[in-house]
Amino acid sequence: MSQNDIQNIKIANEILIPEIIRLLEQGHTVTLKVKGYSMRPFLEHERDDVLLAAAKDIRIGDAVLAEVAPKCYVLHRLIKNNNGDVTLLGDGNLTPEHCKFTDIHGKAIGFYRKGNTQPDSCNDTKWKIYSWIWTHLFPIRRYLLWIHRKILKL
Repeated sequence: MSQNDIQNIKIANEILIPEIIRLLEQGHTVTLKVKGYSMRPFLEHERDDVLLAAAKDIRIGDAVLAEVAPKCYVLHRLIKNNNGDVTLLGDGNLTPEHCKFTDIHGKAIGFYRKGNTQPDSCNDTKWKIYSWIWTHLFPIRRYLLWIHRKILKL
């Protein structure tokens, strides 16, 4: 079967994500298409892919796959860990979400952005600088996201 014969198959997150978590726990990495706008402006809905690995060595600032409610999964940045009570915030969000540290099931280790065939590693200096700057712009993030959405029409 050629690449042209393969069709995109859509599977509900409540079915797909538990299988992905199982694969991550077995030591595999998984690449997923980004869905939604919570990691804007640098990760775009159905344009970019995230490369996930098992949830090991999780630190503040990491983008993680977490279950914030039963069968409700997000890829957001870890911004606070208070003795296992975790606060997450998507780069494109203004309101944080909460879960337990044990509800974190994966960690982003790279992103395939804008059709690139090589991932941008989350350990690269570029990604670390971007992450530091963006997280420190939180007070004006609302305005930057508006400009991104309305003026740049992205």
